[in-house]
Amino acid sequence: MESCVFVTVGTTSFDDLISCVSSEPMIRILTDLGYNRLILQIGRGTVDPPSYSAAGFTVDVFRYKDSLAEDMRKADLVISHAGAGSCLETLEARKPLIVVINEKLMSNHQLELAKQLHKDGHLYYCTCSSLGNTLKTLDLSSLNVFPPGHPEIFADFLNKVVGLR
Repeated sequence: MESCVFVTVGTTSFDDLISCVSSEPMIRILTDLGYNRLILQIGRGTVDPPSYSAAGFTVDVFRYKDSLAEDMRKADLVISHAGAGSCLETLEARKPLIVVINEKLMSNHQLELAKQLHKDGHLYYCTCSSLGNTLKTLDLSSLNVFPPGHPEIFADFLNKVVGLR
């Protein structure tokens, strides 16, 4: 049976995340956790990991699609940058989510968003350097379902986090 991890960086570039998650040690961790497929949406990134299939583990890579809904549907776990759109789409699809913070961003509202959503029990967050440990200690059953169908709740929440209200 296929068990899939979907990684998305949205329309941005987050080469550190793509390099980290497609590294041999990370693929070993994912394999140890029972995953056998990794789908990487790499956006504008310059890192272009090869698609491959070896020892029962498959990696597929693409830059953009009109919709990520099918990849989300297939995913048993989503690893994402902290973009509000990517977080909302994943949470509304009721998929377990690990948000990886891009520490190179200067004004990091993404970190505030991830911290609050983690505090509310909707996701886990980490940095590239702590992703392996986060995966190893993950308890997906502890996550709370985000209330579906109310994007205005998320918009209000986001406005508060970034200080617009």
